[in-house]
Amino acid sequence: MKKALSLMLALVMVLALAACGGGTQPATTTQQPDSGSASTSTGSGTSTASASASGAFKFGASGPLTGDAAIYGKAVMNAAQIAVDEINAKGGIQIEFNPQDDEADGEKAVNAYNTLMDWGMQVMVGPVTTGSAIAASAVAYNDRTFCLTPSASSTDVTANKDNMFQLCFTDPNQGTGSADYIAANMAGHKIAVIYRNDDAYSQGIRDTFVKEAAAKGLQVVYEGTFTKDTQTDFSVQLGKAQSEGADLLYLPIYYQPASVILQQAKSMNYAPIFFGVDGMDGILTMEGFDTSLAEGVMLLTPFAADADNDMTKAFVAEYQKRYGETPNQFAADGYDVVYVLYNALTASGCTPDMSSAEICEKLIAEIQKTTYNGLTGENMTWSANGEVSKMPTAVVIKDGVYVSA
Repeated sequence: MKKALSLMLALVMVLALAACGGGTQPATTTQQPDSGSASTSTGSGTSTASASASGAFKFGASGPLTGDAAIYGKAVMNAAQIAVDEINAKGGIQIEFNPQDDEADGEKAVNAYNTLMDWGMQVMVGPVTTGSAIAASAVAYNDRTFCLTPSASSTDVTANKDNMFQLCFTDPNQGTGSADYIAANMAGHKIAVIYRNDDAYSQGIRDTFVKEAAAKGLQVVYEGTFTKDTQTDFSVQLGKAQSEGADLLYLPIYYQPASVILQQAKSMNYAPIFFGVDGMDGILTMEGFDTSLAEGVMLLTPFAADADNDMTKAFVAEYQKRYGETPNQFAADGYDVVYVLYNALTASGCTPDMSSAEICEKLIAEIQKTTYNGLTGENMTWSANGEVSKMPTAVVIKDGVYVSA
């Protein structure tokens, strides 16, 4: 009886210890952060090894899935999912994909990033918009998380952060490309510029465009500005552009204010050539917008859905099958980002059991050796400052679709 009682007491003690977490814990290591070494601290103040136990790489993503810029974020995430599904079907590297909504807001982008790191994110697709990317990039740099943004184009996104890379052409490239195209094809026009002066994206493109336009001898007769709080009425700016005789209106802005400008210009019987940038891509799928107002609008984009190549045809067909609409350039950017990351992970020998910080250092070195042919460009390469080597091309809206200009 005494022996039986002793055995029962011993068993109770073992069970109690196990319930309190008294078992052996796996050892963890933390590297001290600096500009060239890996850190496992996250922006939320927690520590994570970010190593996937599932046998799949964990790709996190953030972008606006709700709000005014949702067309951008949804397009990126939809197309990224297509790429992930295609890669997983190959049977080699496997990817788990986790998109988060940041509403194109910097603070919410940091929160989304921290949520993804808690999930175990190893590589980041995004953030999608410039403001969100600038906000999250500082945290990602400290954590040593590799990020490839599909469409955040400001040079501030990558400045002094060796882990941040861009798939889209930069704001200066857009401004230069716009001025060069106009100089080559519409040199005799009088130009008015309307831009948002409290937005890094719009301001950055405008600055480069005006400088390059002057160098090319283009005539800019008027510049008008607006802010986030005043983007519902452009009657003053349009009236001044019209009175100055501007017959080409350059709009380095997003599609939401551009839609208002097109509506108000028509009501004023003002019909210049409208020339925009990649932020205007999405206007054709904007809810409630009369697409006839965009007929003849020109814009810069790295992707034309009517391109006559097998890769584009297959992508457009799959996108239309899944989502019931023609993909815009943001979708093409999202698709290409996933494949660039897939190729770099393969070439660098990364494995899913590595931490996000270990993967980051390998990808930083590998992407600078990468040449990629995709939907948004051929022979794309990356510099150490995160910039991709491609230039925008012009398309025009005709019969409700984009066609090469």
